[in-house]
Amino acid sequence: MTDTLTIKLVFSGGLELLFGNERNQSVLIPPLVPSDNSTHSSPSSSSSTPSSHNDAPYTGETKAADLEYLIYHLRDHLLKERPELFMENGTIRPGILVLINNTDWELEGEGSYQLCNNDEIVFISTLHGG
Repeated sequence: MTDTLTIKLVFSGGLELLFGNERNQSVLIPPLVPSDNSTHSSPSSSSSTPSSHNDAPYTGETKAADLEYLIYHLRDHLLKERPELFMENGTIRPGILVLINNTDWELEGEGSYQLCNNDEIVFISTLHGG
């Protein structure tokens, strides 16, 4: 098992504005993450962005890194503004299409999808003002 998973991210349909106007990004995620999706004291300090979390080893229960954890990681480490436009009730807000390697996340188990090295996760906002 690798020390980190590289996850490719694409934001479009206006979501890139919430993520520093960067359409294409990537993150490093540890293969095992806290079961409670805490991103501030993860089992590994690997991340593509600096964070203020404690680098002490995580000693609680862990799970394989999944899309649910990635969503919390994005909110806590990459999202620049207005988290309510990205997440609602612990998941992706309605109106945002999520693709896992070009497949609708609903066909892949949504948040329970176990992340693999070099996965590409695309977030597309389908809501537009007029």
